[in-house]
Amino acid sequence: MLEGKAVIGETDMLQTMQQDALDLASKALDVFDVTEAIEIARFIKKEFDRMHGPGWQCIVGTDFGSFVTHCCGCFIYFCLGNLAILLFRGSAAPEAHENQFSAVEAAKA
Repeated sequence: MLEGKAVIGETDMLQTMQQDALDLASKALDVFDVTEAIEIARFIKKEFDRMHGPGWQCIVGTDFGSFVTHCCGCFIYFCLGNLAILLFRGSAAPEAHENQFSAVEAAKA
């Protein structure tokens, strides 16, 4: 595992879910080398899917940008040493939002 404490950059998760993410990242770093970013991401994603239901996405690395849409209460970005971890559950499909907008527009008419 990387020495040091996790530093949370951004999150909207409940404290218990945040702790699950930090614990899984720590466990992944006990199992995998820090250079195995894909394996670390796969491990965290699969465990979060198992613990909190499907639809989680995980990005791990030392240098990446992102712009994602996520479900409310399902986003965390944190660092362990120089390794950054982004974990989130994607939002509903655009078709679902289109149906909601159609219903709102119909109500206005």
